[in-house]
Amino acid sequence: MSDATIGVLVMSYGTPASLDDIESYYTHIRRGHPPTPEMLADLKGRYEAIVGGVFPLRENTDAQVAGLQAVLEHTAPGRYRCYQGLKHAQPYIEDGVAAMAADGIKEAVGIVLAPHYSSMSVGSYIKRASEAAAGQGVKMRFVEEYHLHPKLIAALTSRVEAGLAKFAPETPASAVKVLFSAHSLPERILEMKDPYPQQLLASSAAIAEGAGVTNWQFTWQSAGRTREPWLGPDILDTLQEVRTQGTAHVLIAPIGFVSDHLEVLYDIDIEAKDVAAKLDMQLERIEMLNTDPLYMETLAESVLSAQEKG
Repeated sequence: MSDATIGVLVMSYGTPASLDDIESYYTHIRRGHPPTPEMLADLKGRYEAIVGGVFPLRENTDAQVAGLQAVLEHTAPGRYRCYQGLKHAQPYIEDGVAAMAADGIKEAVGIVLAPHYSSMSVGSYIKRASEAAAGQGVKMRFVEEYHLHPKLIAALTSRVEAGLAKFAPETPASAVKVLFSAHSLPERILEMKDPYPQQLLASSAAIAEGAGVTNWQFTWQSAGRTREPWLGPDILDTLQEVRTQGTAHVLIAPIGFVSDHLEVLYDIDIEAKDVAAKLDMQLERIEMLNTDPLYMETLAESVLSAQEKG
């Protein structure tokens, strides 16, 4: 490896590597407090419902890291090398930084597989990576957000258009309510003037405009089970609300997520669809980005831009 090689730390939330790892994974999320037996049974049930004993979720993230590496290698051969760092699973963020340092990397760019910035999400990844890099003597700069990158918006716009095509020809697009969604966060981010909600609304508006959608709104999902209030309304409540308004067709666009995992495959595909069925609504979902070429190019261009600005 050349001394001029620049490391790319690709960070994400992480997921259990297998059904056996669910307890340790959630213990880490809960800051060392194991989930109760009831919580653990519920969590395992959710994973078993979506994976059926096979556990492909980690492969999605691995494929995204490989996809980004391929685009960077095509753009600047031999210049960049990607490493993975996860918030709640191995290799942890600190492990990724240590691996770069062990390979002799002196400069690196960090990017999170989440387009929208919040101090509680992306900001916490950056803090951990910065501290680890300082300890390892690696100079790091970061991509903080890319929620309005033209290629990201184009990829999501095409998915909304394809999602609308899932409804019967006699159902006009204007009759389909598009619900853009993202992972909820504690309400206290509003007092902190955190940009997360505004960035999500900006992405939603740009995608809706690109797809020619006027019948849309934003909603939250997958709130944590803590005592403090989380941002709402929750998507399950929103489904009830729009049904009372006469909506019978809904397309969910979970733009806060970039791959298939629990919050999409269970919270939407099972839980939300079950609620919709009880309300006699047709609910469809857009395909996730996963390794979409436009998303891979979004990540690569964001990394290159951060490096050039540095």
